[in-house]
Amino acid sequence: MPIKFYRQRLVFLVNILAIVPLGYAIRFSHILPEYFHDAGGSLAYQILLMLLVLFIYPPANLRLTAIWVCIVSCAIELLQLYQPPWLQAIRATLPGRLILGTTFLWSDFPAYFVGSYLGWLWVRFLGNRE
Repeated sequence: MPIKFYRQRLVFLVNILAIVPLGYAIRFSHILPEYFHDAGGSLAYQILLMLLVLFIYPPANLRLTAIWVCIVSCAIELLQLYQPPWLQAIRATLPGRLILGTTFLWSDFPAYFVGSYLGWLWVRFLGNRE
């Protein structure tokens, strides 16, 4: 594997390690206005998902990654309307709450679109990718 491949992964990993605490700081901040908590956390979540996908597979097409991250996030949001007992049991766990969420909100969709776009910009800034 070329050194560039490992360098890209390292850059993505460092950014992942930075965005996670930033996202939680925004979501649970006592300084920021209440309305920004959910939207800001969703923006950070979208950027995190972009970085995770590209950490796992650095040569992935950046535009397609942004589109699919947005689609999957919207699907997970819609899945919150479906509440069978087995899915509720998963959501009762910390990983289930963090990944699947618990409450459907229409207001999350704009943040997913904007967050995917910001993730696309973020990665382009990191590596001059198209």
